[in-house]
Amino acid sequence: MLSRTRQMRLTPRHVAHLQPTTIDVALPKPPVGMREATQADYDAAIAHLFSEADHHEETWVFAYGSLIWRPACDYVEVRTGRLHGWHRRFCLGWNTGFRGSPENPGLMLALDRGGACNGALYRLPPDTRDENVQKLLEREMSWLPSSFPPRWVKVKSGDRTVRALTFCIDRHSGRYVAGLSEEQIADMLATATGTRGSMADYLYSTVSHLEDMGIHDPHMWRLQHMVAERIEAVYER
Repeated sequence: MLSRTRQMRLTPRHVAHLQPTTIDVALPKPPVGMREATQADYDAAIAHLFSEADHHEETWVFAYGSLIWRPACDYVEVRTGRLHGWHRRFCLGWNTGFRGSPENPGLMLALDRGGACNGALYRLPPDTRDENVQKLLEREMSWLPSSFPPRWVKVKSGDRTVRALTFCIDRHSGRYVAGLSEEQIADMLATATGTRGSMADYLYSTVSHLEDMGIHDPHMWRLQHMVAERIEAVYER
């Protein structure tokens, strides 16, 4: 980890104002038109991902959001990398359980087309590749059809370009949310709370870990400042 050169305005003090109403780790029921993934689905996805004749011996995962601070898989190496053609954005909605409610729904991060994104690269243990890929699939695509299916991308890391697995939004999905301004996104992040915590906590964890890795995302940095302002205006007047 690198030492930070910038001080976040959003802090655990702000996050503490937004507590989950209940603690529930059970997966909510899938939305209408979706179903829970089965073991057969995971087996088929893994077989498809590694069906190409030119797949590499190393298996990397590119993390851009919560996988940075909660990887959900074992790894033997971590490094930073830059992905071109995709950018980090709050565009996966709407979350009315874990990080939101029907009254104040949350919006999760996904990779959307355009721009570039700096994130973390995790190299999976080669002897337990399939086991760890399944852990990722269970975390990221427990409902089908997936709104952000796994795909291979090329990520630049130092003097290397590695082929990595990541999860990108499907713009044709009914869960794709576009057209929101930073102000609207900040309003959502400052109010949405679910059974696993708040969107403010999600934002804090993501930005703080990015900064610890030496990754500065101007959009995310502006959002954390705006969210802190909003929370202060409500709870610290």
